Amino acid sequence: MFIQTESTPNPNSLKFIPGQPVMADSTADFREAAKAKQSPLANRLFRIDGVAGVYLGSDFITVTKQDLHDWLLLKPAIIGAIMDHYSSGDAAVAADSAAPAVAGEAAEDSDLVAQIKEVLDSRVRPAVAMDGGDIIFDRFEDGVVYLYLQGACSGCPSSSATLKNGIENMLRYYVPEVEEVRASNQ
Repeated sequence: MFIQTESTPNPNSLKFIPGQPVMADSTADFREAAKAKQSPLANRLFRIDGVAGVYLGSDFITVTKQDLHDWLLLKPAIIGAIMDHYSSGDAAVAADSAAPAVAGEAAEDSDLVAQIKEVLDSRVRPAVAMDGGDIIFDRFEDGVVYLYLQGACSGCPSSSATLKNGIENMLRYYVPEVEEVRASNQ
């Protein structure tokens, strides 16, 4: 198995591409080991000293490190843990457990919210995924769109610029009712 790595805009996050599917139908964001119990893959990664977060995408894994640790030491251990995971045959997230809740999944969305989600899904999320992260719609209130930042986007030094200069401008263009975009706190 050959695992590629790619840098992300967040210097504390690296994107690992195993060349095999990671999550089939969803994503999972684990910001601490205690919340990763249902994920054999995330559990393996959190056992490595210095791992601060794990994001599982469709075909990639983004690992966020603690500030004081060095990628030169962490990267081989992370690649080894990913290889061990795929050798084990375990699923990334156990099938018998509920996937982590995804914000913004309402039973019925208003037309305006559906339009916002469509722009996010078709134009924003693919670009953000290329950088090892994701954005999830939380809510729309009083002209403000609230988004959760996941993976490399969470804690990235350029995330506020991405929200304001990228996502906000795009949403305002396609959905004139949008006045502002803000990060939601998790």
